[in-house]
Formats: sequence, C-alpha cells, structure tokens
Amino acid sequence: MPSTNYLLNNMNLKSASLILLLLFAISFCKAQKRNPVPVIFDTDIAGDYDDVGAMALLHTFADKGEAKILATISCNAFETTAPTISVINTYFGRPEIPIGILKKSKPNKDCPQQWAQAIIAGYPHNIKSNSQAVEAVSLYRKVLATQTDGSVTIISVGFFTNLADLLRSGADKYSSLTGEQLVKQKVKKLVSMATGIGTDGKTFSEYNVNVDAASAQEVFKNWPTPITLSGFEIGEKILTGIRLVNNYPIQNSPIKDAFQVALEKDKNTVGRNSWDETAVLTAIRGAKPYFTYRKLDMEIKDDGTNVIIPGERFLYLQLAMEPAAIAKDIEQLMMHQPIKKPKR
Repeated sequence: MPSTNYLLNNMNLKSASLILLLLFAISFCKAQKRNPVPVIFDTDIAGDYDDVGAMALLHTFADKGEAKILATISCNAFETTAPTISVINTYFGRPEIPIGILKKSKPNKDCPQQWAQAIIAGYPHNIKSNSQAVEAVSLYRKVLATQTDGSVTIISVGFFTNLADLLRSGADKYSSLTGEQLVKQKVKKLVSMATGIGTDGKTFSEYNVNVDAASAQEVFKNWPTPITLSGFEIGEKILTGIRLVNNYPIQNSPIKDAFQVALEKDKNTVGRNSWDETAVLTAIRGAKPYFTYRKLDMEIKDDGTNVIIPGERFLYLQLAMEPAAIAKDIEQLMMHQPIKKPKR
C-alpha cells in the first residue's frame, strides 16, 4: 500500500498540473480574443434586402464584442434609406449610432417590394427622414478624424458614390487632411460587395459598380488601402431568409419582417442571395473557414463593366466551403435577437 506521504505528494503534483493547465487555457483564450473591429458601414439599403441581413450580422457581431459600429451611412438618396437604418439600429439597442446620407439627387434607387416602408411604419426610429441625417462625407470625415491610425474597416455594400466623394474631399473643421490622406491614415482596409467574374473568366457587369461607374472608377484607381472584394458569384450561391421567416419564436423583428414581406412579394421559397452578408462576415471574422483569396487587379470601364487585368492589388473571395454550409452559419447570425428589444 502506498504511504500517506506518497499519496499527498502525488495529489499535489496532480493539483499543480491541473492549475498550470487551467492557467494556460485562460492565457490562450485571452490571446485568442480579438479586439472589436471598428467599422463604418456604407449601404444602398432599399433596392434589395440582403442589406438588412448584413446589418443584422453587423449588430450581432457588435453584441458579441467582435465589432464596434462607428457609423451607418447610406449611398442611396431614396427617401426610406436613413429611416430604415434608424429602425435597425434602434431595434438592436444602438439608436445613438450616427447615420449619414448621400445628399445628392442620385443614385436614387427605390424599394419596389415595399419592405422598407413596412418596417418604418411598424418600428420605432429616431431618424424620420433623410433630411435629419448627416451628410455622408461630413460624417465620414468627422468619425475618421477621431480614430486610431490604421484601425477602421469600411464595409461597402452599395454604390461607390460616398467613397469617391470622400477621396475628393478637402480639409475641413474635422481634419486638415485631404480625403485621400485621411483614408490612408485612418483606414485599415475596405471590404466591398462588388464586381464579379463572368463566364469568360475576366469581365462582368455588377449592379453596385455600374449604378455609379464614375465613382467606382475613382475608388478602384485611387483608394490608398487594401481592398477585399466579395464578387457577385459568391453571394449568389448562398441563400438565406427561409429559416428566419419560419422561426416562430422570433416575433416583432424588423429583420424577419423585411425578409418576410420581400420573399412573399417575390414568391421566393428558397431564400435570398446573401451578397452583402458575405462582406460583413469577411470584414469582421476574416475569410477562413468560409472563403479563400485570389489576388488580382481590376479596371472599371466607363459603362461599369469590370475587367480583370494583370496585378495583385485586390483580394478577391473564393468559396472554400459548400454554399449551403455558409448559408446556415450566416442565417444563424441573422436570427440573433437583441438583449432588450425596444417597444413598438
């Protein structure tokens, strides 16, 4: 039979080993925990409703401590855009997030399925009209000027109008830098749902680019930070929304309502293409395990067609998992509910 001292010593060794293992696990978890990604979100929210899913993902990541939403900005002058953004920010308990708006007559793309009008009528929001929102470039400059150098990720899931105007902007009360200098100093990267690769392997005409081709040309030529692109063919294959609208426990949700109204209007029973959600997912969590990258360069023609040319300036997403598996994870994030819902 082992002696008492032997048993005590053996127990002490086991206890010490367990303590060391626990301390290592805690240290590893702390090392793995990332600081929240500071984000400015630029959207054309109205003409499609994958923007709604993208905003749901962004707020979900903010609730999880993975993102910090600095501003939400519309590149679309249509009358519902700022109120729609306000509805979603308010629903997720962040009504204070600054909202910017393109204060030009164009691009102005409407909401033919009327989902935006439905959630504006049904949910609380502080910004009742676009006139109450801040001019887009002014808000960009104000927010960027206060951020740590090289820290901000801009997620663009719409037209490039605001970004081109930002690059062309001059010194103001927020910063003595030009727009291009301010972007170079403060922005870490731009992640955009835009462009595509056609059947010829080179050319494509994609909506977010060709609506304002001149602005896209400006950004693709002169943007001074790394750019990641999620092309048309990526989100096209990833379908979401059906599980969300069939999830009965989710009630009084503008996210669910927007998808329900639009899917019914479209007579869509398979789900909506998740173009914009892929940009948010990649911007916050990185490409893996869902995607890989291909390095390439692109030129935007006057008509908005994008053409692949020699070079490695852009990181272009490619699928690394089955689209259905990616869709399952995206939709699970879309179904996240705020901790405390506002009263309707």
